[in-house]
Amino acid sequence: MFNLIKTISPAETVQSKPKANGYLNRIDIRAYTMILALLGIWAIFTYTTQGAFLTSRNLSNLFRQMSITSILAIGMVFVIVAGHIDLSVGSLMGLTGGVAAILQVWYGWQTIPAIFVSLLIGLLAGLWQGWWVAYKKVPAFIVTLGGMMVFRGILIGISHGETVSPLMDSFKQIGQSYVPESTGLLLAFLGIIYVIYVTVKQRYTRIKYGFTVPSLALEIMRTIFYAFLIGLFVYLMNDYQGIPVPVLIVVVMAFIFTGLATKTRFGRYVYAIGGNSEAARLSGINIRYNILAVFVISGLMAALSGILLTARLNGASVAAGQNAELDAIAACVIGGTSLMGGTGSIGGAMIGALVMASLDNGLSMMNTPTFWQFIVKGLILVLAVWIDIATKTRAQN
Repeated sequence: MFNLIKTISPAETVQSKPKANGYLNRIDIRAYTMILALLGIWAIFTYTTQGAFLTSRNLSNLFRQMSITSILAIGMVFVIVAGHIDLSVGSLMGLTGGVAAILQVWYGWQTIPAIFVSLLIGLLAGLWQGWWVAYKKVPAFIVTLGGMMVFRGILIGISHGETVSPLMDSFKQIGQSYVPESTGLLLAFLGIIYVIYVTVKQRYTRIKYGFTVPSLALEIMRTIFYAFLIGLFVYLMNDYQGIPVPVLIVVVMAFIFTGLATKTRFGRYVYAIGGNSEAARLSGINIRYNILAVFVISGLMAALSGILLTARLNGASVAAGQNAELDAIAACVIGGTSLMGGTGSIGGAMIGALVMASLDNGLSMMNTPTFWQFIVKGLILVLAVWIDIATKTRAQN
């Protein structure tokens, strides 16, 4: 439902609006392939768990579980597309969630001020790291590796190594509550209307600028398929307790940042910088400012993830967010984001996050030893990167 796109050359991205529109509407075949792979994973786990995997309750838990990685992946997409990496998001997620819990549990702060401070810390952390990368030319790998250690150390120091809980009910609801059934049905209706509107608008735009368009029958079938998925999702969630609030937050963030990536000058600039930074510089793009901005986005998303994780667990601990950056990077790569920069999409990252969460959930239901879970996820990540490299090599030849 979110745009699954792949980029063209940076020059085409920034030259003219018609060509940018063509870029925005290209289908990322790899992302759709991952949808089929996801369905295959679900089929295997459904068989091995005697149908328990696809119950409404487990799917609700699955989507809530993937919400943390999804929000981290949204910020990570911008960083990787720009040609960089952020290894600090897991530690920053733990730190911001820990600050929110400490402010509320130890100092009696209300939920909104505690959340505001956590988001502000995420923004400032992203600004700090982005400044080193963009203006001081320190490699992002080194800056964020240092940030990973610094943020984890600060969390251990301010929490004294203790678990901080319990939270106020208003805070817990952010990670544990559900949307009422009637509201879910309304959201499904609005989602279907949105899909129809976007399909019609994109088709009209492509025809207007002389681009080729799929057959009308194919467009109608695709729209019906998306509408069916939306309706099925809401039905399954309502069959349990309703749409989890964290999942709704992910959907809102995905729409906002998909629009930022595909409909704004900033988004086109980020893709141009990742595709060819020298060409982007010669085109007049302020590379340093845009690199700074992507790290700020990553910091904000890490803070939001920390808030959701803390609310879901009803507390914060020094272990919160460990290895979360690896899951976020894996979600992006599995969803089609190239580690070489210039290619990727929010929708693809969402699919990747769902793949990672499905593996965790399904293997846990099968009582698979933890070491096998790491092995399987690691092999899938290597396979995804190999596919990315092989695809680029084939395209160049």
